Amino acid sequence: MAATIHYEQDAPIEPLSGKKVAVVGYGSQGHAHSLNLRDSGVTVAVAELEGTPNHKLAVEHGFKPSDIKTAIDGATLIIVTLPDEVQATVYQSSIAPNLKAGQTLGFCHGFNIHFKYIVPPKEVNVVMIAPKGPGHLVRSEYEKGGGVPCLVAVEQDATGDAKQIALAWGHGIGGARAGILETTYKEETETDLFGEQVVLCGGLTALIKAGFETLVAAGYQPEIAYFETVHEVKLIVDLIYQGGLSYMRYSVSNTAEFGDLTRGPRIITEQTRAEMKKILGEITSGAFAREWVAEYQGGLKKFNALYEKDHSSQVETVGRQLRKMMKWIKAKEM
Repeated sequence: MAATIHYEQDAPIEPLSGKKVAVVGYGSQGHAHSLNLRDSGVTVAVAELEGTPNHKLAVEHGFKPSDIKTAIDGATLIIVTLPDEVQATVYQSSIAPNLKAGQTLGFCHGFNIHFKYIVPPKEVNVVMIAPKGPGHLVRSEYEKGGGVPCLVAVEQDATGDAKQIALAWGHGIGGARAGILETTYKEETETDLFGEQVVLCGGLTALIKAGFETLVAAGYQPEIAYFETVHEVKLIVDLIYQGGLSYMRYSVSNTAEFGDLTRGPRIITEQTRAEMKKILGEITSGAFAREWVAEYQGGLKKFNALYEKDHSSQVETVGRQLRKMMKWIKAKEM
């Protein structure tokens, strides 16, 4: 079945014209949604903790950030852009007691709604606009006159016009310029987590580390191993981003393409595919969500230990030294 995609003519901004929109959190997505909506003519109120860098940034951008109760008072749409792990706590303490019937709750990711860590009352709308890109890209593409593709979903339609409000939100941040694809909270949440864990973050970083460690263990220079297994990843991904696997294969040498076609399947084996299915099962059953929430509530001990182990690994230390040689990439060191 073909995807349903909405563009500007299908997603008018009028449902938010003359209305107040509250954005809870002024981080990566929050700042982009706030600025883009304001530039689209929408009245935006920002909720952010006083004394934080994000509060300072919101002030620098011309907003007057307030507490959540003040921000959401009278708002037609309340956009929650806080990290997944803190949303439920903030919702229970500051959003839920101040919600009014007929308001619309909006999320950029379905985690808390889908896994029921947040259960809004029946008299409010629950919608989602999920940009397929980080907040800085949502902002920069809008400023160029373009936009980042978005997903739209309606979990609860109390007023009968929840979808129109969501699409107006997508229009306001520039998403309708690129296309807004219809989905569900379930589909967005589960595919997003799967993509992060199996390909985009977990799978990719594990593959990079294994390739680097294999070359170094075989006696090759760590610097050479870094260039072959880390640095050039961007070059290949950019080709795939532009034209898919076929364009990447067209662009590389015949030798590289033959190695790709014959050796790739030996890396992604049936055992690997079985593990992918197992991970998907952990996501759909809610096991991963429960594990992550418990980890956060327990003080992030495992999370921090694993992060520190990778941060101090050889592939990272070598990379930090080599990136100093490449001024043109504008390295971001954490």
